[in-house]
Amino acid sequence: MNLEEGLLKSSVVLVVDDEEANVALIESILYRCGLTQVRGTTDARQFRALFLGNRPDAVLIDLDMPDVGGLELLREVATLRREGEYLPVFVVCADATMRVKLVALDAGATDFLTKPFDATEVGLRVLHALETRQLHLRLDEHGRTLDSQVRTRTEDLERAHLDSLRRLMLVNEMRDDESAQHTTRVGVAAALLVAAAGGNPTQVRVVGQAAPLHDVGKVGVADAILLKPGPLTAGEFAHIRMHPTIGARLIGETTSDVLTTAKVIAQTHHERWDGRGYPSGLRATAIPFEGRVVAVCDVFDVLTQTRPYKRAWSVGEATNELLAQRGRCFDPHLVDLFVSEVLGQLPWAGRPDDLLAGVGGTP
Repeated sequence: MNLEEGLLKSSVVLVVDDEEANVALIESILYRCGLTQVRGTTDARQFRALFLGNRPDAVLIDLDMPDVGGLELLREVATLRREGEYLPVFVVCADATMRVKLVALDAGATDFLTKPFDATEVGLRVLHALETRQLHLRLDEHGRTLDSQVRTRTEDLERAHLDSLRRLMLVNEMRDDESAQHTTRVGVAAALLVAAAGGNPTQVRVVGQAAPLHDVGKVGVADAILLKPGPLTAGEFAHIRMHPTIGARLIGETTSDVLTTAKVIAQTHHERWDGRGYPSGLRATAIPFEGRVVAVCDVFDVLTQTRPYKRAWSVGEATNELLAQRGRCFDPHLVDLFVSEVLGQLPWAGRPDDLLAGVGGTP
């Protein structure tokens, strides 16, 4: 038997038989085989407590017992074993007919020991079953190790992808924002707005990290269009409207919470509350929450910053524009929260208290 001595000694076998002589005989046979952790009882009512207290590696159950029958215990084992656990369960019986075996197998038995016992057979069957269980346990552990290694490798790849996207976004941003701080400011403002809207700490963190990637798709927009000082033609505007879709494609399929959220934001931050946005024409709450949040924060920051094609608006002017567009471009509730709770927390903006009187009105 190719079972390590340490595993033999640590393997726990639970024996339930209403006849004390049978329990003693089975214990004696298993002790001679090297098993030292045999737990026996003649009271089937103690089975549950013994099982939970010892977590056996194999179970031997007499089929015919008073008070609680063997079939009932077999069904109870199914509820006590851990999910996916391989646990050998022997039925001990004098009646080894096919009918009895089928009933026992249906109830969860894995093997049979027939009375009167053959000591050699009992020993070999139990040892083989324990060896099989140990192989299952090793395979399960190996599987968990592989799963952990795959998760770690996937997380490493996701982090590398996120870092590449951030670098790409930084290079892209420097094309029309000399300070290259727009994405950082949008990330901070978006995190504050999510918190003001009642988001939990994880949502705040994820949106704060994802929001800076909202315009990564502009890497696919030509400078002649992105930096054009005058009005865009219909063709040029159609071209720039492609950047949300380009951004979502650049981020791609992912298991990362941050990148998944970044993809949603990239795709939807130009949708409008009234359904007249792009690229999908989503309306109101059909627009994902994260996209609605970044829409407010992005437009406010763009308005208050100098770009090649525009002057910087004052905080008051930009706030007036948000209020004017609540219920049109933007989620009115998020505009109200941004003006009343977020503006005052932005060190580069400040809160225009004279404009707060209009907050909370009808869009």
